[in-house]
Amino acid sequence: MTYVPRLKSKYKEEIVSALKDKFQYKSVMEVPKLQKIAINQGVGAAVTDKKMIDNAINEMTTITGQKAVSTKSKKDISNFKLRKGMPIGVRVTLRDNKMYEFLDRLMAVALPRIRDFKGINDKGFDGRGNYTLGVTEQIIFPEINIDQINKIMGMDITFVTTANTDAEALELLKQFGLPFKNQNTNNNG
Repeated sequence: MTYVPRLKSKYKEEIVSALKDKFQYKSVMEVPKLQKIAINQGVGAAVTDKKMIDNAINEMTTITGQKAVSTKSKKDISNFKLRKGMPIGVRVTLRDNKMYEFLDRLMAVALPRIRDFKGINDKGFDGRGNYTLGVTEQIIFPEINIDQINKIMGMDITFVTTANTDAEALELLKQFGLPFKNQNTNNNG
């Protein structure tokens, strides 16, 4: 018997039927699913300090369990002392089992470690069923050793789904268990 991540089996057993009932899909194949999770980290300080990229790659690889790659600048910008082809960021794309494992760790361990955490904002949808979540500190992940951190940096985590609308994608991510802020408590300010 091969190992199946908890959220992958939850999707097949519970989420598909719940979404099919809610949106009246005719076929199981219409039900939106999570395609990939793309994690991106901009490292602007890498223009002056080349070790920053190596540190960011090591941290991202540790967090995701998959080798991260550096992203390079597309053009010259003299105000930022930036040349075309310079490494200025780090990214990794997770699919299938690694994606479900990362999502599970993100929800169960990392997000609750954010200071004053009241849920994630539901305004990060792009209109095509994809959701981007900004994290301000990489130290919320337990894999990161705080003593070895040079600089606290944020990252963007993008959930790419097959949903056609933001409402379908929001419901899919809620079914997975992402802790969105409650809409009813937001009307006082």
